[in-house]
Amino acid sequence: MADKVKDSFCELFWNKLTGYLNDCILPDGYIDASLRPNQIFAVSLSFSPLPEELQKAVVEVVQNELLTPYGLRTLDVSDSRYKGTYSGPQHQRDQAYHQGTVWPYLMGAFIEAYLKVNNFSKKSKKQASKFIEPLMQHLMEDSCLGNISEIFDGDAPHHSRGCIAQAWSVAELIRAYKMINT
Repeated sequence: MADKVKDSFCELFWNKLTGYLNDCILPDGYIDASLRPNQIFAVSLSFSPLPEELQKAVVEVVQNELLTPYGLRTLDVSDSRYKGTYSGPQHQRDQAYHQGTVWPYLMGAFIEAYLKVNNFSKKSKKQASKFIEPLMQHLMEDSCLGNISEIFDGDAPHHSRGCIAQAWSVAELIRAYKMINT
């Protein structure tokens, strides 16, 4: 049954045209091919449903299109719904929350997936260390010391937003740091 689920997942979600996983498929069959970070979990999990070459493709597209110095954007910048700044009145902020805002907690899953597809090599650990360096600096020098902000703007210079201390983001950064340094 596990093999059947694995095959079905790849058949349904892998988008050959885009080279990454569809975001979701609605009950009516509508396919949302938005480039979002959720797909990194399909790689970072211990038992990925994706074959190795598709795992590498997911990591590559997420790295190239969604990775920022502070985490992963929630939507690709080329999407017409992308909102690069989390600001303004509540309604405007709500529209940006999952439409481009950067979520630092996703860095843990990204680092795990990146290391995994690169066989946890010394070279990949060195690169992963560079990926988390700005977030480590934020932890030590910005906002609420010893904490990480909830979210960041999708657009540079990626201002910190939301609450000043998000525990899951700190936990995921610690987890990423440990993966890199063991």
